[in-house]
Amino acid sequence: MSIPFHAITAETPTPDKLAACYAALNARLDEGDMSRAVAEWEQTRRAVEQWSALTHLRFEQDTQDEARKAAQDYRDELAPTITNHETSFKTRLLAHSNRDAVARTAGAHALRLWETDITTFSPEIENDLQAESKLQSRYVALLASARIEIGGKTVNLSGLAPYQQSPDRRIRHQAEQARWHFFSANAAAFDEIYDSLVKLRTRMARKLGFGSFTGLGYRRMRRMDYGPADVAAYREQVRLHVTPLVQRFHERRREQEGWDRLHAWDEPMVDAQGNVEPAGDESFLRAQAQGMFEAMNGDLAAFYQDMNENGFLDLDNRPAKAPGGFCTSFPSAGMPFIFANFNGTHHDIDVFTHEMGHAFQNYRSRHLASFDYLWPTYESAEIHSMSLEHLAYPHIARMVGEENAARYRRMHLIQSIAFLPYGVCVDHFQHEVYANPDATPAERHAMWKKLEALYMPWRNWGDLAYPARGGRWQAQGHIYSAPFYYIDYTLAECCALQFWVKSREDYAKALRDYVALCGLGGSKPFLGLVQAAGLTSPFQPGVLEGAVKAARTVLGL
Repeated sequence: MSIPFHAITAETPTPDKLAACYAALNARLDEGDMSRAVAEWEQTRRAVEQWSALTHLRFEQDTQDEARKAAQDYRDELAPTITNHETSFKTRLLAHSNRDAVARTAGAHALRLWETDITTFSPEIENDLQAESKLQSRYVALLASARIEIGGKTVNLSGLAPYQQSPDRRIRHQAEQARWHFFSANAAAFDEIYDSLVKLRTRMARKLGFGSFTGLGYRRMRRMDYGPADVAAYREQVRLHVTPLVQRFHERRREQEGWDRLHAWDEPMVDAQGNVEPAGDESFLRAQAQGMFEAMNGDLAAFYQDMNENGFLDLDNRPAKAPGGFCTSFPSAGMPFIFANFNGTHHDIDVFTHEMGHAFQNYRSRHLASFDYLWPTYESAEIHSMSLEHLAYPHIARMVGEENAARYRRMHLIQSIAFLPYGVCVDHFQHEVYANPDATPAERHAMWKKLEALYMPWRNWGDLAYPARGGRWQAQGHIYSAPFYYIDYTLAECCALQFWVKSREDYAKALRDYVALCGLGGSKPFLGLVQAAGLTSPFQPGVLEGAVKAARTVLGL
């Protein structure tokens, strides 16, 4: 059993304390005690990360609390100092006279990661990194400030979801009108924040010797076994093989409902009977999840019980709470934490199983020797989360009721497939943005509008003027806060769909392979982990065709 969440503490680092700590670590190296230096560095990195994660989580839990905002600002300001120390120490270890000994101590793959990391930082960009973090926090706070009147209630963006998925088409339309009214009213702020981010990131890239931010962005993501050309080819595979299937599904829905045309507010309504909702509230889902995980895997069940009973879940939607969901971790304590915003829709189940996949992987990896292995790179990490969504299918009745289980599985599969064109559109947009960093906000909106028509030709915004002009991307937080991240979800979904196909053939083996993959953490690069799990690389031509064929059969399309 872990310690309770409320007992987790973290000392706030200061520039002086960090300088003294790294001076001691460098002294160890000067003395020739490399093994002890690396071991002590591991503990230092875990402690600093625990403070950073705890500070960020508290801010996201209440973005209006002044003390938490101040702590987050301090975290943002200190982050480049931390990176500076880490980069310098990595550089020194990489230059060690006995590189083989360093590799044996820290892990050979860790050294490859460090070689990537040291190209992404220089003291020259410390102030720029601080400015970037503050702009990202401004975006989060702006989203969290939304107060939307609908149905006689005041809700935030997360609370709008039930109205966006209402069986009543008129209410869905009203919900989208309310959503985009908020974005339109704050258009200048959204545009200004992003314009500042693009120009700032481009300046940093050029200071570091990159031709554009794209190269730096890929290095930041620690991508070492594929590049932009591979991703571009993958996007085209999605356009060729997945977009037609999604378009066929939407056309069938239009015919079923007798609509003259499908509008954007109709797309979330996947099921003609109404999207499946959870069979109960947050406390019900917490209780039911225990039985679901017990039916799947004993280790997963014991881990979930630990999280649930010791306060490592924050799932309810509250005013001033940041929207979205994520999993973070406290590496000194060896426990992850799940943050979400339950709103009474099927998304509660989706995000819960998704973040549990992240959490289980991190927990399974907690004893790996290297700090760099606690999490894999992002596209690999999303395999764990998205695959668990599909692997929960046989036991999902506990969450939605036996009578709705088949409908949920169908709905979730459709949404998983339909996500791919949107996901690659987000990625393509960012490549266009950073290839043209001097574009005006209006030109960026035009970029999105053109790409949206390419990957999602069915999309019709009707009378919603703001997204119709190309503003949809501003609701996608990753574009602001995690550049070039979003393609990772689609690469992982390609792998998760392979796990789904395998589970239909041999569920027990698929689950064993999944648990084994979680245990590898970040000890290999993306394609190495894919191979270790017995999966096919998303960059292999034709890999999507198999999943699309299986989905078409199951969905009757």
